[in-house]
Amino acid sequence: MKKHRAALIGLGRMGSTIDAEVVGYPAIALPYSVAGACQASERLELVAGADLDPEKRLAFTQRWGVGAVYADYREMIRQEAPDLVAICTRAENHAELALGVAEAGDVRMVFLEKAMACSMREADAILHAYQQHNIAFNTGVLRRFDTRYHQMRARLVQGEVGEVRAALHYAASSLMHGHIHSVDTLMYLLGDPRALRVKGELRGEVAVRDNRFDKDPQAVYQLQFEGGIEAWTVPVGHWDFEVWGAKGMIKGLNNGMDWVERQPTAAGRHTIYPEKPFENVPPYSATLYCLEDLVRAHEEGRPALGNVEVTHHATEICLAVAQSHLEGGAWIDLPLQNRDLYIWHV
Repeated sequence: MKKHRAALIGLGRMGSTIDAEVVGYPAIALPYSVAGACQASERLELVAGADLDPEKRLAFTQRWGVGAVYADYREMIRQEAPDLVAICTRAENHAELALGVAEAGDVRMVFLEKAMACSMREADAILHAYQQHNIAFNTGVLRRFDTRYHQMRARLVQGEVGEVRAALHYAASSLMHGHIHSVDTLMYLLGDPRALRVKGELRGEVAVRDNRFDKDPQAVYQLQFEGGIEAWTVPVGHWDFEVWGAKGMIKGLNNGMDWVERQPTAAGRHTIYPEKPFENVPPYSATLYCLEDLVRAHEEGRPALGNVEVTHHATEICLAVAQSHLEGGAWIDLPLQNRDLYIWHV
């Protein structure tokens, strides 16, 4: 099996250190950091890292035993010739770095932390560049790469609940840092349909100036997908997802730790929907799955599971939520006309 050379840009939390925060939390299977996943993979060799902070470079070398560390990511790419580059920085830097990596050398696979951009102008540029250079692309919306959600998606495809009619997400969340996860997961569970219209509300203290939010706002939304499927987020719960169809529902609870089905049963003249738990699949690192999906996509010449087109659409949905709020809660038809609306987020 060929090993591909992997390098990181951004040697902080998601790149290197986050495993220490989530160890012992059963909703997350380790390794969770990108560096940890690279070292756990039989398909990848972690060869280098880049960060402007010398302390982070030193800590990365000490933690992972990787001596090739750089302040300049372009120099890293020139010297180390990685096949895969993972960008694990703040979102305000994502567009610049994603475009720089696409143009810096023969990088064939890119992992970009979520969200992919702060505006659709930036997201459009990334979409064009990655299509033009034919680079395999995934982002860090990791429920898409979690095998427990794959199990839920498979049951939906097999018709466990009949024709799908609606989906819901439960958790209070910020828009770009948080709801990019909920939107992407809903899309994945429903088979990645295109959203046609978006309606949303920003909650709490909200300030926009010159088409720019300098704080990632809390938000709720309603989506209308092609095929007549609707989806909502409800600002309570612990990252629960449920999908309703003509013959019942499936729900993931407690951030994917518990799963139940409800199917209709006759009760005299009435119908009830008793809950029936189903056995979960064994845990597997979603970060590792994400990176190995990138490798498989590159080797097989196919789009990655979270490819740039899917990611671009999820980003557009999130930004359209903010645009809906600015227009008094109106429905916003996609594509979003305001390509310059900018939301800063970590």
